[in-house]
Amino acid sequence: MAKKDYYEVLGVDKNATEQDIKLAFRRLAKKYHPDVSKEANSEEKFKEIQEAYAVLSDPEKRKQYDQFGHAAFENGGFSSQGGFGNFGGFGGFSNMDFDFDLGDIFGDLFGGRRTSNTRRTKGNDRLIVMDISFMEAARGCQKDLELSTTEVCSNCDGKGGFNERVCSECNGSGTITEQQRTMFGSFLTRTTCPKCEGTGKTYERVCSVCRGKGVKNVVKTVTIKVPEGVASGNRIRLSGYGEPSLNKGVNGDLYIEFKVKDHDYYTRNGNDIYIEVPLTITEAILGCKKDIKLPNSVVTLTIPSGAQTLDKHRIRGKGIKDVDSNRYGDAYIVLKVITPRHLNREQKSLIDKLDKTSLVEKELVDYENFLKS
Repeated sequence: MAKKDYYEVLGVDKNATEQDIKLAFRRLAKKYHPDVSKEANSEEKFKEIQEAYAVLSDPEKRKQYDQFGHAAFENGGFSSQGGFGNFGGFGGFSNMDFDFDLGDIFGDLFGGRRTSNTRRTKGNDRLIVMDISFMEAARGCQKDLELSTTEVCSNCDGKGGFNERVCSECNGSGTITEQQRTMFGSFLTRTTCPKCEGTGKTYERVCSVCRGKGVKNVVKTVTIKVPEGVASGNRIRLSGYGEPSLNKGVNGDLYIEFKVKDHDYYTRNGNDIYIEVPLTITEAILGCKKDIKLPNSVVTLTIPSGAQTLDKHRIRGKGIKDVDSNRYGDAYIVLKVITPRHLNREQKSLIDKLDKTSLVEKELVDYENFLKS
């Protein structure tokens, strides 16, 4: 089967510059490399573009191809003097060396790097859960927290060693270049220098305090300000108290998530709070004034006569502070009439006298009528 035109294979015209040819090869190589492409014929396509690039990227071979086409490399091929060259193997290219950095093309696919890996990265963040009481959350508070973290080593000023030198392995570039021979030819790949870890620098003497890391472990007591109104699941961030960087960058951040405990009397719904207030029989019958203790104040509530269990009274703006808008929710007072379980003789006598009086309430009349129906 006749071979495709090399210019057509790379998708460039015959007047394409060396840069056009290189860019076309980069694009197609990334698309059809067998390690990343899912197309059924990717391997054949990759061989085809390799072969086309091997010819068109070489000025001498391109000149021969422009003059003689594929015949320039068949049956021994033509030399630049019109004789026969030696291009053995499939299509004459199995032994051809490519003076091309494969890491330059596939660095983003296989982890190769073109330049020194000197950019410092931030450490990972971490999360801890802090238990706080209902009142601590409602009012806000301060909590002391003992944290394990890292800080710049004062012994070596964060360098990790003394008497800085250029890395002898990579000559200060931070990368090493290796030649790999494959069925497609020989390729150059660049990887991070293992000796200096991409910094391009080594030290005559490693710091004994931080052991070359540039940072040391410390334990600090940090005062945490718990905002007024936090709820379970709310978080705050402490910059620089997360995991240390792996290459002498800044620490990650610490996130503290709050878990608020339940209260014996208060119940929270959003920024509103509910409190159940018990009333005696006489307080419910006659009405009264009750002092209501709320998280941030004490208010006096007037309860009208004839109060019933589950009657609800709202006090505006006396609930929990919203951490975002700084507005306060409402407080709801829910009444609960307590029926006495233990009466002395005098109390029983009074109740008997009350029972003999005529108490006409609509609910009682309705029920009596129901029983007679």
